[in-house]
Amino acid sequence: MRFMMLMIPKGYENAAPGAMPDAEAVAAMMKYNEALQKAGVLLALDGLHPPSMGARVSFDGGKPKVTDGPFAEAKEVVGGYWMIQVKSKEEAIEWASRCPASANEVIEIRQVQEFSDFPADVQEAAAGFSEMQAEAGQRRET
Repeated sequence: MRFMMLMIPKGYENAAPGAMPDAEAVAAMMKYNEALQKAGVLLALDGLHPPSMGARVSFDGGKPKVTDGPFAEAKEVVGGYWMIQVKSKEEAIEWASRCPASANEVIEIRQVQEFSDFPADVQEAAAGFSEMQAEAGQRRET
């Protein structure tokens, strides 16, 4: 099972452009990331710049509208993520519990929807896209 662990730092929605964590926090997080990697459960991870450097595209009325960050209505924003592959939600929780996060941070754990999770009619409707994903993955590997 794949799970995404989303780091949600309180106050990050108001962070200035270019805001960075301190070196000590980064060093602790790198040790944690290394443990995930050594255990063979880490698939991907990244930190994200603050929302003040981002943009949102909304589709009111069916037309795209771009809003540059920061976003006044944001209460919680994602600061980074890990994609892990483990045997259960409980194991994902175990890994999240080991994170050297501060009292200012929360990790949300969400299971990834696998193709096999969908009913047959949805799988059939998405079949062409799954083939495109497989082809794209093969091109990246070469």
